[in-house]
Amino acid sequence: MIDVRKVTLHHLEMNLVSPFKNSRETVHRRESILVELEDSSGSTGWGEVVAFSSPWYTEETIKTCHHMLTSFLIPDLLGQTFQHPEAYASSLQWIRRNQMAKASIESAVWDLYAKLLGRPLADVLGGTRSQIDSGVVVGMAPAAMMLQKMEQHIDEGYKRIKVKIEPGMDVELLEEIRTRFPDIPLMADANSAYTLSDLGHLKKLDSYNLMMIEQPLGHDDIIEHAVLQAEIKTPICLDESIITFNDAKNAIQLGSCGIINIKPGRVGGLAESKKIHDFCAEKGIPVWVGGMLETGVSRAHNIALASLSGFSIPGDISASSRYWEEDIITPEVKVDKGLIDVPAAAGIGFEIDRTKLEKYRTFKEEFTL
Repeated sequence: MIDVRKVTLHHLEMNLVSPFKNSRETVHRRESILVELEDSSGSTGWGEVVAFSSPWYTEETIKTCHHMLTSFLIPDLLGQTFQHPEAYASSLQWIRRNQMAKASIESAVWDLYAKLLGRPLADVLGGTRSQIDSGVVVGMAPAAMMLQKMEQHIDEGYKRIKVKIEPGMDVELLEEIRTRFPDIPLMADANSAYTLSDLGHLKKLDSYNLMMIEQPLGHDDIIEHAVLQAEIKTPICLDESIITFNDAKNAIQLGSCGIINIKPGRVGGLAESKKIHDFCAEKGIPVWVGGMLETGVSRAHNIALASLSGFSIPGDISASSRYWEEDIITPEVKVDKGLIDVPAAAGIGFEIDRTKLEKYRTFKEEFTL
């Protein structure tokens, strides 16, 4: 039984190893909130707010998530009991959207539940893999710098490379990449940088043997993506458009995509992620786990999720050192020959390094019954 008696919010600020640029924003410094739950036995579960400081990716920000947590989610959780995390996830349906706020506390409930069972979170979710394939993202930069980073990541064994693109930095960039690396598994992420009027230009991307083009059109669109998918050979992967299970179901029925990126934060947590995964597996739609420049806490949740059998494409789950000089978990996430071990310990399988947590924490808040 899940019986939360205390919630602690740890507000962090951490500098990225190098700035991360996409078609919308350049991220230098990452704010995050870690959610720590404690039950009556003293067991703890951890989650993370993965929203950014500004609303460039979704409408949520760190501040809006903090408001939702302190005004609604935490007061509702304290004093209630649940038999299973899915029951807790169902209890959140009255709250419209605010998916990242909900996911931060829902994922902590899953971690706590798995620890109470003494089982790895991957096992509790239904995962079948002991290792997962790791992919990596290369943000926008001068082409020579991007090629250098790609060569480094290929040498490190990453199984798939994703590059950010936008109008004016797409065809020529991909031409250079394919000239240098003709056979690497490659995908391009547009973060809604194009419109349907770019159809003729987007058709040119078919020449570069891409695994997919991610979210080329509007962040909330599935209609125009269906039109585009019918006109290009490269599979479209939807990211920002998929906020709920129903979004995924409707997009697949409309033919809006051939692939779906599942981010627990974007869809409201692990329960919804699993529902989308199961439906896509039934419909033959490949899925993969996306990343949000997270700390090791969310990275650990993503590893557990990616152990499910339907995740057939390497996700954006890279080593801790890819983004941080030091992570706040121990051991840090490591990639060996493109593979990440799925932890066998209970819960997320990593411990929180309290010393590093305090180093990067700007303040904390405690809530009790």
